[in-house]
Amino acid sequence: MKHEEEIRKAEVLIEALSYIRKFRGKFVVIKLGGSVMENPESIRDLLIDVVFMQSVGMCPVVVHGGGKAITKAMADAGIEARFVLGRRYTDDATLDIVARVLAEDINRDLVDHINKFGGQAQGLHHLTHPCLKGHRIKLTGENGELLDLGRVGEVHFVDVNPIETLCHAGVVPVLPSVAIDEAEGGLLNVNADTAAAAVAVAVKAEKLIFLTDTPGILQDRNDPESLLTSLFPDDCRDLIRRSIIDKGMIPKVEACLESLEKGVGKIHIIDGRLRHSLLIEIFTQTGIGTEIGPNPERVPKT
Repeated sequence: MKHEEEIRKAEVLIEALSYIRKFRGKFVVIKLGGSVMENPESIRDLLIDVVFMQSVGMCPVVVHGGGKAITKAMADAGIEARFVLGRRYTDDATLDIVARVLAEDINRDLVDHINKFGGQAQGLHHLTHPCLKGHRIKLTGENGELLDLGRVGEVHFVDVNPIETLCHAGVVPVLPSVAIDEAEGGLLNVNADTAAAAVAVAVKAEKLIFLTDTPGILQDRNDPESLLTSLFPDDCRDLIRRSIIDKGMIPKVEACLESLEKGVGKIHIIDGRLRHSLLIEIFTQTGIGTEIGPNPERVPKT
């Protein structure tokens, strides 16, 4: 059929139109991290998706970590990475590297690429305008003892004014997972998943999207075809009890559930390695990953 490919493209645009209208002016918080950060092609496609979202009137906010780059920088400096229950122990020397890698290297690179792809972006952190404030945390060991993590904290306050101001000006805010220590001064290394959730709650985000190196939440981790496309909080808690959700996925899902309870519209966990996975998840009926919503009745993806 003549022009079949062009017609197919037009149909894709028409399908996206209702979602573009629905999410115009809405905040969408996107968390970048994991091995996705190590693949230049994946990052390129994801940031092009972010530029598209901003161009059609959405308000994307990017929150990122950079664990592998930090570990490499520490090794280059002769510092051995140490972890306590999965959290990076952060002494002063480690914190200096964390802050430099996240704010000066990764954040600047993400901002430069968004600008290169036709968008506008600005980093928000301790060297420009810090938005994340927090306090130190300790973890509880197997015997109930408190485990010190050094300068590791959690976000308990988000200054939304600069985030909203940039978004309304058509600029994408890009925030690294570093917070100001309100009690003691200086910086804190914070978990990027929980930081993204805190930002999503603060801006009353329509969506919080975690870009990972898995298709989403799987019934069987060895079978990509066992993807669970739509879940609710009770489903997630049941999957945690049954150890189907385990290890590093637990804090991610717990951050999801807490943000839902505090008013975030929906959560999406998607494979950031797939080309344009952001656009597919947001602007198509079927999506591509796992959606977690607060509603008691199962509804189609929106």
